[in-house]
Amino acid sequence: MKLLFIITAYLITFVPLNNTKMSQKLLLSAKEINIILQRLACQLVENHKDFKNSALIGIQPRGSFLAQRLYHILDKDYGLNALKVGKLDITFYRDDFRRGDKMLKANETEIDFIVENKNVVLIDDVLFTGRSIRSALTALQSFGRPSKIELLTLIDRRFSRHLPIQPDYNGRKVDAINDEHVKVCWKENDGEDAIYLMNN
Repeated sequence: MKLLFIITAYLITFVPLNNTKMSQKLLLSAKEINIILQRLACQLVENHKDFKNSALIGIQPRGSFLAQRLYHILDKDYGLNALKVGKLDITFYRDDFRRGDKMLKANETEIDFIVENKNVVLIDDVLFTGRSIRSALTALQSFGRPSKIELLTLIDRRFSRHLPIQPDYNGRKVDAINDEHVKVCWKENDGEDAIYLMNN
C-alpha cells in the first residue's frame, strides 16, 4: 500500500496533467495555392485591365508576400511589368498599439508612387476580425486619397469579424473556432507554400 502511494505521488509530480500539444491540419497545398493565385490574378485583370491607374499594396508583414506573388504572375503571364506594388506597415495604427506590454516592432513601408486618385488593392493573407484592415485604411490616408480601395485576401475566416469589412477578392473561406488559427506559409520566408489550420 505504501509503495502504491509513492508511485502515485511520483506520477502526479512528474507527469504533466495537460499533455496537449499544438496540432495542425493542411488546408491548402502548394499546388492548390498556385491555382488560387492564378484565379485571383485573372480577376484582378478583369477589373483593372492594364493597371495604368491601379496599384497593389501588401499589408506588412504577411500580405506583402502575397502581393509580390500576384505581381510576378501579373508580370509574367499578362505582361504588366509596369504594375505598381508597395508595402504598408500598420504597427502604429493598430487599435491595440498601447494596450499590450510587449514592445511592437515596426515593419518597412515602401510606397514609391502616388496613391492619390488611384485604384488601390489592399492585400492581406488572412482576414480575421477586420481590425488590421481598418488600421491599413487609416495608414493609407497618409499617402493620399485613393479613388477607390478594394480588399484582396487569400483566406477569409468567416464568422470572426469584429468590424463590417468583407473582401472584394478572396481565395478561400475557412470556418475556424476561437482556439484555432490559420497559418499561411510562403516558400521565400517559411521554406514551403502551405496553409495550415492550427489547433492549440
